Amino acid sequence: MKARASIKSNSHGNPARADLLIPEQIDSTVEEILAATRFIDIHTHLYPPSFGKIGLWGIDELLTYHYLEAEFFRFSAVTPEDYWELSKREQADAIWRTLFVENSPISEATRGVIAVLQAFHLPTGSTDLSIARDFFATQDLQAHVQAVFQKAGISTVVMTNDPLDPEEQRVWMSDASVPPQYQAAIRLDRIVRYWSTHWQVLAKQDYAVDERAQGKSAAEIRRFLRDWHRRMNPVYMAVSLPDTFQFPDDSVRTKILKDAVLPSCRELGLPLSLMIGVRNQVNPRIRLGGDAVGRADLRAVENLCRSFPDNRFLISVLSRENQHQLCVYARKFNNLMPFGCWWFLNNPSIVEEITRERIEMLGTSFIPQHSDARVLEQVIYKWRNTRATMTSVLANSYRLLARDGRGITRQMIQRDVEKLFQCNFEKWVSPHAKVLQSG
Repeated sequence: MKARASIKSNSHGNPARADLLIPEQIDSTVEEILAATRFIDIHTHLYPPSFGKIGLWGIDELLTYHYLEAEFFRFSAVTPEDYWELSKREQADAIWRTLFVENSPISEATRGVIAVLQAFHLPTGSTDLSIARDFFATQDLQAHVQAVFQKAGISTVVMTNDPLDPEEQRVWMSDASVPPQYQAAIRLDRIVRYWSTHWQVLAKQDYAVDERAQGKSAAEIRRFLRDWHRRMNPVYMAVSLPDTFQFPDDSVRTKILKDAVLPSCRELGLPLSLMIGVRNQVNPRIRLGGDAVGRADLRAVENLCRSFPDNRFLISVLSRENQHQLCVYARKFNNLMPFGCWWFLNNPSIVEEITRERIEMLGTSFIPQHSDARVLEQVIYKWRNTRATMTSVLANSYRLLARDGRGITRQMIQRDVEKLFQCNFEKWVSPHAKVLQSG
């Protein structure tokens, strides 16, 4: 490796240090810093061992992840109806045989399983799963979680916590321990999107609500959210929304957002995360794998950010075609934080394109990625992919900056990486931290 350039002074304003990097050092320095920095995974569907069967892990769960199920149905003559009749183990065996033995596992989802097996020094080309199953069956889950976090290079994950999910509600009501590596986020889909089929759940818990969210309903929803805030101690509230989402309109959804959710977020000092662009169950035969994507009208985001300047919004959009518009809105509204490449966008080629665009338009004032992991071990390959993509994207940005006349230092790169993968999120939820300190 060539020596660093030694510069004592620079009349053009460059750092007068001996630690300026020469162009040949930029890629390796970016790669080293990304590898050494522990990331915050701001959106997952992971849960600690104390949550029991809600938390998914191990080879059978990895293989029956809905991405792989959808791919399986493209290759197999097995019908969805017959597949759902199989046991979890039989489903995993069928997917392994079809996607990993009879075909090359070159898709992003199948390569991810291979990467996990390799990370634990398990065979990646076996015709059966016996060795992998034996390995996972002998793991102490608490220790395994720590090993996975270490291999993934993450310090903290934010869960998805639905207070109206009966299984999860039982866990929270039992005062299950939640280690600090797991932070809560209140998921509002059943309240905001599916109020007509869930309002009676609140009513049965002595909240005075009705089907049209009239009368005392808004105040009672706010009371419900305060109660669950005390119980969960969340870092944000969140809801996924369809590609048809409009705001404002005359829907019950708008009424609940405007009169209950947004005031609660302000009162509790929490951002509201909106994940926009889902088209649910375009093919219900394949269940979780049957959702699709639609291009949204982001004027709803514009209206929210303009009308509620005291609210902070985390926004992720599912359609590739919405990404540029989201960047433009982020330049106009400093209460909007774009984050992640969600779901169908979480493929390295698309992540690279979107992240380059965001850096060009927003500098480091966004959150590049989250894993959206549903199975514990998925964070290993998802964050490995992110680090590889970010090495290329950031190194290119620094080379362009150096070409244009600004010296690049290791300290600068370290600062930027920490902003992107730690500090931006921490600062966005900082009012929450104050609530914690004062509470």
